[in-house]
Amino acid sequence: MTQQLDILVFGAHADDAEIGMAGTIYKHVEAGYRVGICDLTFAEMSSNGTVEIRKQEAEEAGKVLGLTSRSNLGLPDRGLYMTPDNLKAVTEEIRAHAPRMIFAPFWEDRHPDHIACSKLVEEAVFNAKLRRYMPDSPFVNVDQLYFYFINDIGKADLIVDISKQYDIKEKALSCYRSQFEKSATETVVTPLNQGYIERVKSRDRLVGQRRLVPFAEGFATKSPFLVEHF
Repeated sequence: MTQQLDILVFGAHADDAEIGMAGTIYKHVEAGYRVGICDLTFAEMSSNGTVEIRKQEAEEAGKVLGLTSRSNLGLPDRGLYMTPDNLKAVTEEIRAHAPRMIFAPFWEDRHPDHIACSKLVEEAVFNAKLRRYMPDSPFVNVDQLYFYFINDIGKADLIVDISKQYDIKEKALSCYRSQFEKSATETVVTPLNQGYIERVKSRDRLVGQRRLVPFAEGFATKSPFLVEHF
């Protein structure tokens, strides 16, 4: 039986979730939350690494973060179109885990797959609550959908202090050696192996500066926050 999650994080490729919110993931794991990551593709179009290597790296990073689960839907890399089959697959994943919160990539990004993943997840969150959509599986109401930043920084509606978790974020990112490291041979030069982790660190430091903490990760939402008091 699939285990229910408190938080389910979607990414187009393994390493997307770690880039955007590894610190937040680990902070919630430390607090006892059940957190899972679902990668939509095997990143088979990546310039470096292989599908098998990337599977191993994702598994290693998942162990570093203490995930309850990590899955991969095997959707086509560079083929995350809004098709009935793709939408059904993402919706099934949501219903399987019935999470209270879902995270997806921010809706603006230089990588088209990140944008497509964002839209697919947003549509699937809506479909997951429809009783007559895939009526053979129980409908699921997700309390909140948040969006994390990968390559581009938009206006964050909230930030999470990850200063105490930053060493774990760096450790999780370092699992993706095929993407972030250059070897002497057989490595294609990409933005990812040109000091990308340092740029992520600089970004997280800049986000933290907004609230005078060493490191933070930012998130956006399309829904207003409900509060009892200010």
